[in-house]
Amino acid sequence: MKIILYIIKKEFKQIFRNKGMLPIIFILPILQLVILSNAATYEIKNITFGYVDLDNTKTSRGLIEKFEASNYFNISNRFSSEKEASNNLLKGAIDAYIYIPNYFERDLQKHKINSVGVYVDAIDGAAAGVINVYITQIIQNYSRTITADFIQVSDAVQKPNIVDSIPLFWYNQTLNYKTFMVPGILVLLVTMITLFLSGMNIVREKEIGTLEQINVTPIKKHQFIIGKLFPFWVIGMGLLTIGLILAKIIFNVPFVGNLVLLYGYTSVYILVVLGMGLFISNFTDTQQQAMFIAWFFIVIFILMSGLFTPIESMPQWAQWLTEFNPIRYFVEIIRMLMLKGSGFMDILPLALKTLAYAVVMNALAVWSYKKTI
Repeated sequence: MKIILYIIKKEFKQIFRNKGMLPIIFILPILQLVILSNAATYEIKNITFGYVDLDNTKTSRGLIEKFEASNYFNISNRFSSEKEASNNLLKGAIDAYIYIPNYFERDLQKHKINSVGVYVDAIDGAAAGVINVYITQIIQNYSRTITADFIQVSDAVQKPNIVDSIPLFWYNQTLNYKTFMVPGILVLLVTMITLFLSGMNIVREKEIGTLEQINVTPIKKHQFIIGKLFPFWVIGMGLLTIGLILAKIIFNVPFVGNLVLLYGYTSVYILVVLGMGLFISNFTDTQQQAMFIAWFFIVIFILMSGLFTPIESMPQWAQWLTEFNPIRYFVEIIRMLMLKGSGFMDILPLALKTLAYAVVMNALAVWSYKKTI
């Protein structure tokens, strides 16, 4: 035990003596959390919007005013023809436009079926889908309003019943995207920092020649590995703590679950990441090699974690592969604990998978580490 403590003490001294590593550990994660949480959003604002109004009536102008009042649209111009609007869409001058045909108001008054053309630049399919939803909602809401105004209520005409819906948003009542994104971004930071540092640490020992000196000492393999990785386990837990504090102070992200459960799960999850870092370092000779290999895997894990793309929307083979993605489990659990207040039994299936992952990954890392005496 004393030997492990000596190695841990030596590692902490080495970490804090490295002036280049300290900003990576303590400053960059904070900046990344603040910047990425504000930049990574599913919302689309400042949509450059145009329109073609061939009706020129009070009703058509009222529809345009609804778009002008929206926070999502910037009305750029009114076009005299559909051809002119299409040319501007082609040039990228606008993101979308609507086409209001002749006799728009007259047909509505006569209860005839009418339509408004919606044209969206769909090079970015995801953004186009969101823009279409925004436009459709405004048109539908306006349609219900003016239809009710046109209905003439008399003794011979019965006023139609209107079915209204009252939405209830659970776990994120304000629909704030930061409440959804911040926990996921925090997972990425804890994962990336601990993986990169643990992977590069042992490789650095190879580069400067100290690893060979350690290998000829009577230090046992498990003592060396525990002593080398434990400081980064502590750093990972510290990053989680800092991230949770910033999430509450800066972004006001709620935490309704059990804090002990989150730290307990994170302690196991970091073992997975440290095992991966050690495994990578065993097969690399330079820090650059370790960084490239770690980055290769981390990009795949991030894209298939469900943070930016719902797992349910992925192909079936991709959904199956996500079962081997540790980041997926952490993202799901941290959201369950922070936003839903889930209990131990709720996260147990995912936690058991993470525990199994940690055992396998660290076993492979220890097995692949060669210590020669």
